[in-house]
Amino acid sequence: METYLRRAAMWYGGLGLLAGVVLRNLALPPAYARHVVAEMEVMGIRSLGVALTAAVFTGMVFALQSAANMARFGAENYVGPVTALALLRELGPVLTAILVGGKVASGITAELGSMKVTEQIDALRTLGVNYVKRLIVPRMLAALVVFPLLTVLADALGVLGGLAMMMFERGSDPYAYWNTTTYWVVPKDFLMGIGKSVFFGIIVTLIGCYNGLATEGGTEGLGRATTATVVQVTMGVIISDFFLTKLFLSLFW
Repeated sequence: METYLRRAAMWYGGLGLLAGVVLRNLALPPAYARHVVAEMEVMGIRSLGVALTAAVFTGMVFALQSAANMARFGAENYVGPVTALALLRELGPVLTAILVGGKVASGITAELGSMKVTEQIDALRTLGVNYVKRLIVPRMLAALVVFPLLTVLADALGVLGGLAMMMFERGSDPYAYWNTTTYWVVPKDFLMGIGKSVFFGIIVTLIGCYNGLATEGGTEGLGRATTATVVQVTMGVIISDFFLTKLFLSLFW
């Protein structure tokens, strides 16, 4: 137990120190714009299919379940706003962060871990290259753009998936569905989810980078670090979602 607590304290401490170093390097030139664009392609375009497929099916399932239960209380007309609120505030940003984050962060850990194991990072230090600015800052900047954009697309497709399910499965009027949804859903519901996605992007990138830089034990250690990253990203997103929800509700509601 004592060993586990010591390792946990070291991990959280190292993650906090890395966050401080990254924050300081964000203000330093050069910006490595070319690397930022390359990372945006890796994180965004290659993850687009996973995020959008999950979003549209989540919207359809949520609308189907809501309609079946709310019809018992004569409240089927409110399936639209209920589905939209659930997607915009929670399901869109959280599912996108878990699915895309797990893929992105494990990829970062594998890449940086391989560089650590083969001593490429030590070589960069020897040559006087700021490896944080070169390897981590572009990934962080890309995540700050990609995660909110993917969340916007996931929200849109999820809402449309719910609309399509209500039209074809329950025979609802699409104009009435849309009017009810836009009446009850306000811009801050959408902004709350986007705000969460920014923090999720930071958490995902930091965990992936830290585990990669802390990799030890050759290829076996690299495998352990990659597996741990997926679990830690999932838990980090779920736990931080609770605190972010409390924060946003206390600030804006």
